[in-house]
Amino acid sequence: MINVIGLGYIGLPTAVMFAKSGLEVIGTDYDKNLVDLLSQGKLTFEEEGLKELFNEAISNGIKFTTEYQKTDINIIAVPTPYINSSKKIDPKYVIAAVNTVLDVCEKGAIIIIESTLSPGSIDSFVKPEIQKRGFVLGSDVHLVHAPERIIPGNMIYELEHNSRTIGADEPEVGEKIKKLYSSFCKSEIVVTDIRSAEMSKVVENTYRDVNIAFANELAKICRTDHMDVYEIIRIANMHPRVNILQPGPGVGGHCISVDPWFLVGDYPDLTNLILTARKINDSMPTYVLGRIRDIMREHNKTDISKVGLYGLAYKENVDDTRESPTLQLLERMDEHLAFGVKVYDPFIKKKIVAHQFMNFEDFLNEIEILVIMTAHDHIKNNTDLIKDKLVLDTKNIYGFDGAYKL
Repeated sequence: MINVIGLGYIGLPTAVMFAKSGLEVIGTDYDKNLVDLLSQGKLTFEEEGLKELFNEAISNGIKFTTEYQKTDINIIAVPTPYINSSKKIDPKYVIAAVNTVLDVCEKGAIIIIESTLSPGSIDSFVKPEIQKRGFVLGSDVHLVHAPERIIPGNMIYELEHNSRTIGADEPEVGEKIKKLYSSFCKSEIVVTDIRSAEMSKVVENTYRDVNIAFANELAKICRTDHMDVYEIIRIANMHPRVNILQPGPGVGGHCISVDPWFLVGDYPDLTNLILTARKINDSMPTYVLGRIRDIMREHNKTDISKVGLYGLAYKENVDDTRESPTLQLLERMDEHLAFGVKVYDPFIKKKIVAHQFMNFEDFLNEIEILVIMTAHDHIKNNTDLIKDKLVLDTKNIYGFDGAYKL
């Protein structure tokens, strides 16, 4: 039996994927309301293909509980935030989960940590917890790091088709877990040591953060000298060895916007490029605020309550608001005493911020300036409704004349 601990954006799809494959699965989370909903057959977030997979997992007997189970395989998928002051990883959720597993696990149990970790976290934080409890590593307990590699909006496909990394300091344990994941993963599964697995996941997300920062810095340069950054990127990308990404209003999600800080926190004297990239991407919500100010001045607008932000999710066509650039922008506005801006997102069904609208047309009726923060298909399909607005298109999804860009 497999116990999947943490039933959020990573843990739940992973649990139901294992259950679909015919394995006996228990899903565990400390949040009783979440567990109750799942036990009633109700999903807690939207994701293409998840409902069908969830129903199949229920048919195969998946169970949900707040109580840790005595199993031989435990998969931990809890959050790993960073400490804001030091930028180092905060391992408290992982440590708590590991300790609770140790309270109930079988002798010889395998603990698989899917949560993203900074390099050396298992050596520094997890192994000492196990040892001070009197467990013998490699005998009483085996440790594996199998970092998740999926993105909201395409989770189910990526669970099956993305390659996986299994970090295990005991090769035979690594091969056993490789076989376990191959029950649903159709791509290559690489077995390596734990520290290499930790580093490779952080490096993947840091690579993307640095490349996004380059595009965002280009946008600022081109705006300063009245050049079209999108045209310049289009032409540059015709070169066979150039692939510049698109600029945007900031970086969100729990991976790209968080993981690079682990490296900055652990290697402060060596991460000059990475730190600069983080600062550039974190500056974009403030940059967008400056663009809103420019548009208001150009059109003699003074009422901030007539500004509407479209999109609360950090990326298109999902309901995930973690580290959302829109939420970051709202924080900047709050710091500058700019209150009353309107907000709408078709994927967010509950009110999470002030002045959030649940109806798109009501939202449009209250605003004069529309700021597109998220490129949902919904807004692309409703261009006819916004042509009378001043539009700041931070995602470059419209081609019509008059729309302002980054």
